Amino acid sequence: MAEQLNSLEELGTVAAVAAPEAPVHVKKVDALGRSYATGKRKDAIARVWVKPGTGKIIVNGKEFNAYFARPVLQMVLQQPIVAANRAGQFDIIATVAGGGLSGQAGAVRHGISKALTYYEPALRAVLKKGGFLTRDSRVVERKKYGKAKARRSFQFSKR
Repeated sequence: MAEQLNSLEELGTVAAVAAPEAPVHVKKVDALGRSYATGKRKDAIARVWVKPGTGKIIVNGKEFNAYFARPVLQMVLQQPIVAANRAGQFDIIATVAGGGLSGQAGAVRHGISKALTYYEPALRAVLKKGGFLTRDSRVVERKKYGKAKARRSFQFSKR
């Protein structure tokens, strides 16, 4: 019995010593000094590069306020930059494909957030708290057989 207690005590100390440490996030930058990330939302996928600069945001070769004409979408794009207090410090180049404008704006926002954390790991806490690093997983529900749409039934006819 005493031998079992000793072995259990040893196991307890080993388990306490082998507790996992908090992950250390390192700066991920390519040879040109840029940080790259992929953002996704609905059916849209955005490839985003972040580098130090004057605050220009280019989406598919156009200024972001020309590509996203609605002020709401422009605001969505700038949310992670404003939350991190980095307005005017980074140039952002993004290519986005798939989905509509709203999904594309969300994808670019997700990509900007991830790229900022890769360039400056200290910003991770702020962006995570704002919910910018979480991929919004809501997608269009598929159509089911025997239904007019995903959930809508055909119109009922009494006769």
